[in-house]
Amino acid sequence: MAFDGFTTAALVSELNNKLLDGRISKIAQPEPDELLLTIKSASGNYRLLLCANASLPLVYLTEQNKPSPLTAPGFCMLLRKHIGGGHIISVEQPSLERIIVFTIEHRDEMGDLCRKKLIAEIMGKHSNIIFCDDKDMILDSIKHVSGLVSSVREVLPGRHYYITNTQDKCDPHTISFPDFCSVIRKPMPLSRAIYTSLTGFSPVMAEELCHRSRLDGGLSAESADELSLSILYEHFTRLMNIAERGDYHPVMYFDNTDAPKEFSPIPLEIYAGSAQKPFSSISFLLEDFYARKAAVSRIRQKSSDLRKVVSTLVERTARKCDLQQKQMKDTEKKDLYRLRGELLNTYGYTADPGAESLVCVNYYSNEEITIPLDPTLSAIDNAKKYFDRYAKLKRTEEALKEQLLETRETLDHLESISVSLDAARTEDDLKQIRSELAEYDFIRKKAELGKRRDKIVSRPLHYVSCDGFDIYVGKNNYQNEEISFRIADGNDWWFHAKGIPGSHVVIKNGGAEMSDEAFEECGRLAAYYSKGRNAPKVEVDYTLKRNLKKPSGARCGYVIYYTNYSLVAEPQISAIREITS
Repeated sequence: MAFDGFTTAALVSELNNKLLDGRISKIAQPEPDELLLTIKSASGNYRLLLCANASLPLVYLTEQNKPSPLTAPGFCMLLRKHIGGGHIISVEQPSLERIIVFTIEHRDEMGDLCRKKLIAEIMGKHSNIIFCDDKDMILDSIKHVSGLVSSVREVLPGRHYYITNTQDKCDPHTISFPDFCSVIRKPMPLSRAIYTSLTGFSPVMAEELCHRSRLDGGLSAESADELSLSILYEHFTRLMNIAERGDYHPVMYFDNTDAPKEFSPIPLEIYAGSAQKPFSSISFLLEDFYARKAAVSRIRQKSSDLRKVVSTLVERTARKCDLQQKQMKDTEKKDLYRLRGELLNTYGYTADPGAESLVCVNYYSNEEITIPLDPTLSAIDNAKKYFDRYAKLKRTEEALKEQLLETRETLDHLESISVSLDAARTEDDLKQIRSELAEYDFIRKKAELGKRRDKIVSRPLHYVSCDGFDIYVGKNNYQNEEISFRIADGNDWWFHAKGIPGSHVVIKNGGAEMSDEAFEECGRLAAYYSKGRNAPKVEVDYTLKRNLKKPSGARCGYVIYYTNYSLVAEPQISAIREITS
């Protein structure tokens, strides 16, 4: 979800509750477009992060500190001079804009009380942090915007600060029903008409408003009748009342892969069926959401080369497997060639010289059969030719059986590595996968891959069941082998998605009785960390660890078992407690 006006309003409400009358004790600029203020207030000490990064602008309270450069930038020094030790007397949001205005009271060089404004604009590539006096004259900004860069507004020292109104959006706090109907009726879908007409509304919040009003967001806004608009305005008023009361309940929503997909300062009905996690603070939500997004993005980026290699190998091996299966199908003709040779040896004397076929009785089935002949050869030579074809296809079949088995094992191995890439969370996980690819000659060995694997600090995932038992999940084949044959004991239960690549899951119950809920949790973990992650249901096999066997010479992480139970599980793990330390 975009950092919209409602998120900004929730943040302003939180900042007012925690920072009002707080004293700014420290000002740092850890990045060229980022400020970190340390504020001491009656309710405690807080760190306020203001980031005007074009790709990820943010404002939130954080417990994390950041190292500052040895020499403070000029903007940071100016703020220290003017508002260092100052008190925050108000935190405001103009209309429902993505703008936060901090009014700070301090004493000047003469000891007189005066006020300054620190303004954070969270507007994508136009984001900025602007420092003004009490008459809205710009003293400086973290980004200077000249007339050569923007024809709409200059942000330079000495210029007057104002909020641009380039999109002609209406203030949702003051709009009346007639004006609401007037601005909404546009030749475009209803949801788009909402977020292009009202300040602070993002596409997600516009869809939420349509959903609460039981209206189709894709419906033409121009054709909406009076009744539909009155219902829409009623629910719009309710949303605005939530913002005015400050009745926020921040929630993060997850997709089927347990990755964060949306967040909101209020519960969204359009995601009622999705996995969700409530937060006590909008700051905690923002910090967690963007940290998760950044971690996933960073690992995806770092694993892109491995993904490309594995994808290419899977595609190439799958084509090889298809070709071998086609060749194997062709060998099914060998028995027909052998039969024709035998029949020609028996009935060949009845064939006329130069004949193109021979009709005789198949003494195995007592049915008549027609045997094609080469008219330039005798019946005996035709029989020899058929026996040669039979022998060749038999040799081909025997060779293909071994080749096809090896190709299928290689394909299964590569698909398991592909699943491991989806489960990877850290760079050490990627190192283990790269090491496995090199060990089995899928990629060329490098110098660093010659090091022992135990120097790579990567451990299986650790969860706790509802009964309090430890659950371990392998993120790759090395870890699968570790938890199945070193961590698990004979009476522990072992889980794996049936018939598809996936992680091994072990619950350390030590033979103690487990609840049905614990079995279900293990099944959900096995389903989630498998190739069937995006399926609604996945069949999972489970058995005692003592029933597992690893064939001699088998690839890493490969096991067999002949005694097992099965269950069907949803690949949804958000409710299972994970141990991250």
